[in-house]
Amino acid sequence: MTSTSRTSGPDRWQHYGASSRGRRSLSRLHWDWYQRIGPGAELLGDLAGRTVAELGAGAGHQAAYVATELKAARVIAIDSSTAQHSRGRDLYEDVPGLDFVHDDAAAYLRDHPSSLDVAYSIFGALDFSDPQTLLPSVAVALRSGGTLVFSTLAHYRTGAPPETECRPADIPTRRPDGRPGTMQRWVLGVSVWTELLDEHGFDVMHGDTVHDPGRDGEAPVATTLFRARTKRGSGAPHLLSYEVPDSEARPAGGNRPTAG
Repeated sequence: MTSTSRTSGPDRWQHYGASSRGRRSLSRLHWDWYQRIGPGAELLGDLAGRTVAELGAGAGHQAAYVATELKAARVIAIDSSTAQHSRGRDLYEDVPGLDFVHDDAAAYLRDHPSSLDVAYSIFGALDFSDPQTLLPSVAVALRSGGTLVFSTLAHYRTGAPPETECRPADIPTRRPDGRPGTMQRWVLGVSVWTELLDEHGFDVMHGDTVHDPGRDGEAPVATTLFRARTKRGSGAPHLLSYEVPDSEARPAGGNRPTAG
């Protein structure tokens, strides 16, 4: 299945993963930056018979693992990047129960209320979309008591501390034509994420930070993990009027340059 994308602006992910070829045979699900330590699929719970969405699925490696090894009834791999969506379909379109959707994650979720049991993101859409827009959309799409699990950077890759308020930074990337450009990333402190989750209809069930000191010259990276559940009986979250953002736009306060 493929939906029509409502994304706009140049594809900032065209070059990411372009040199990677073929399927990946994952031995387990990882949430940490280097994909080698910390908890695994147990954070998602029992997925048998469940409908699951990956937010910012990229080339679909993790979504394919969830569909084949964790036995979810349906896995929806959502990505706004034309290039990443195409890579995922080319690699895994034949996997039973796995659907690739080319769309803005928040817009798709808003259009499919109470359709999901579990949503997850591994350095995906929750890193590169305004959480004040995406989190309430996730709450709309999840059924009562549904689960959201995500991993995100605990600090900037330069080692700089995370933000103490909900604001993005511009990080370097390449435009489709190869010229340098920027994209926005939300690197937020634990207390900021906790407040956002509570504000938008979630109870935090599990929170952790996974520290990897790096190997063979790699930079040390810490990953923040959250497992949250929609609040029962709280009613539908309040949704503001929403338009799919133009990736060229830069909201006020979001231009502070830094490395991701």
